[in-house]
Amino acid sequence: MSPFILAISTIAIILAYKLYQRLRFKLPPGPRRWPVVGNLYDIKPVRFRCYAEWARAYGPIISVWFGSTLNVIVSNTELAREVLKECDQQLADRHRTRSAAKFSRDGKDLIWADYGPHYVKVRKVCTLELFSPKRLEALRPIREDEVTAMVESIFLHCSNPENQGRSLVVRKYLGAVAFNNITRLAFGKRFVNHEDIMDEQGHEFKAIVANGLKLGASLAMAEHIPWLRWMFPLEEEAFAKHGARRDRLTRAIMEEHIVARQKSGDTKQHFVDALLTLQDKYDLSEDTIIGLLWDMITAGMDTTAISVEWAMAELIRNPRVQQKAQEELDLVIGSERVMSETDFSNLPYLLSVAKEALRLHPPTPLMLPHRANANVKIGGYDIPKGSNVHVNVWTIAHDPVVWKDPESFRPERFLEEDVDMKGHDFRLLPFGAGRRVCPGAQLGINLVTSMLGHLLHHFCWTPPEAMKVEEIDMLENPGLVAYMRTPLQAMATPRLPYHLYKRIAVDM
Repeated sequence: MSPFILAISTIAIILAYKLYQRLRFKLPPGPRRWPVVGNLYDIKPVRFRCYAEWARAYGPIISVWFGSTLNVIVSNTELAREVLKECDQQLADRHRTRSAAKFSRDGKDLIWADYGPHYVKVRKVCTLELFSPKRLEALRPIREDEVTAMVESIFLHCSNPENQGRSLVVRKYLGAVAFNNITRLAFGKRFVNHEDIMDEQGHEFKAIVANGLKLGASLAMAEHIPWLRWMFPLEEEAFAKHGARRDRLTRAIMEEHIVARQKSGDTKQHFVDALLTLQDKYDLSEDTIIGLLWDMITAGMDTTAISVEWAMAELIRNPRVQQKAQEELDLVIGSERVMSETDFSNLPYLLSVAKEALRLHPPTPLMLPHRANANVKIGGYDIPKGSNVHVNVWTIAHDPVVWKDPESFRPERFLEEDVDMKGHDFRLLPFGAGRRVCPGAQLGINLVTSMLGHLLHHFCWTPPEAMKVEEIDMLENPGLVAYMRTPLQAMATPRLPYHLYKRIAVDM
C-alpha cells in the first residue's frame, strides 16, 4: 500500500470515528469547530474571558475543541457543583501534557497525579501533615518575617530622597515575599541575604524555574494536534538534563537537612524536613518527595503575589475601601505595634477585602483541567471518557444571577453574608473544590491577608503622579495564572512611627 493511500485511509478512519462519537454522544453546544485544529484559532489569548463570551452565546456549558481533544467549560454555580461534587470521582483525573508528564515523572507528585491510591496517599500527607493547623502555626514566624521585610524595603524606597515623587512597581516587592516565603517553607532556605544578595543555590533555583517555563512553552501547539507531534518532537535530552539539574539541587538541600538533623537531633517544621521524617510512614519515593516540594513552589510562588497585586489595584481605585480598612487596622492594632496573623479574627473587614479580591480576580481563573476517567453526564450533556473539563471560576464570580453588582469591588458583601471560599460554596472557588481542592488554601489566605494588612497599615496608597485611577490597566496577561497585564505602579506614603518599619527577622 502506498504511503499516500495509507495516509488517506488513516484520516478517513479518524473522521469516521469522530462522526460516530458525535452521533453517539449528546455533546454540549459551542462554536463551530474546524478540521484538524478544532477551535484553536478562534480562542482569544485570555481564555477565561473568551469562554465567558461563548457562554453568553451558547449557554453555561460549552464544547471547545483543542485539535481533536474535547474540552468542556462550565460557567455557573449549579454546573460547578455537578463537576466538583456530584460527579467529582469520575472527573478527578488530570490531563498531562508531554511536558507535565516529564516534570511530574508521569504523575508521581500531587498536582499532576491521576485520582487513585497514589493521589489519595500524597493528598493525605499534604492535608494531615504539611498543611495541618499545627504546622501552619509553627511556620507563622517565617511568613511574618518576610512580610515585615517587604514593609522595610518599601519604606527604604519611600525615604530615599532620590525617589521623591517617584512611584514603585508593586509586583517587585510582592514577588520577593512570595519567593522568599515559599523557598523557606519548602526548603528551609532563604536564598537572599539581608542586603538582597542571592547565593549560588538561589541563582541555580531561579535558573531551574526559568528553564522549566521555557521547556513547557516549547510544545504548546503540538499538544493539541497529535498528528503534528512528529514536527515538534519532545526534546528528551533537554528534559532529562532539566530533571537531573532540579533533582541535584533538591537532593543537596535534602542532604543538608539530614545532616543538620543528625547533628542537633531536632526536626524542623519546613516541608522538606516533614517529608523526610514521614518517608517511611507513608512509603514515599524520592521522586514523590521531590515532586511534592516542587508542587509547593509551582503552586505557591506566583499565586499569592498575583492576588495581592490585584487587591492593591482595587484599593487604589477605591479609596473609600482603603480608608475603611485602615480605620479598622488603626482601631484594632493602633500605632504602637505591627499586625500579626493572630489579629485576623478581630479584622473582619480586612478579611473581606482579601475575599473580595479573590472573587473578582481569582489567580487561576479556569483552575487546572479535570479529565474524565469514565463517560459522565453534566447538565444533561454527555462528557465522554478522556475529555477535559474546566470550571470557569472567573465567570461564576462575576455572575449577576448569584452576585449583586458583581463588577463592583465591595468587600461589605462578605460582612452581609458569610461565604466560604475553601470549596464549600460553589459561588466562590479561588482554590477549587472537591477531591482536587488546593490543600494549601489556608496558607494562601493567611499570606494574602497578612500582606494586605501590612501594606494598608503601614502606608497610604495612591496612583503615580499625573495618573488617574481610571487609567490603571485592569486587564490580564494570557496564561494559566492571571497576572495584571501592566504591572501596578503606585505611590506609598508611610503612616506609622518610623520604628515600626524595621524587619522582624527570624532564623528558622
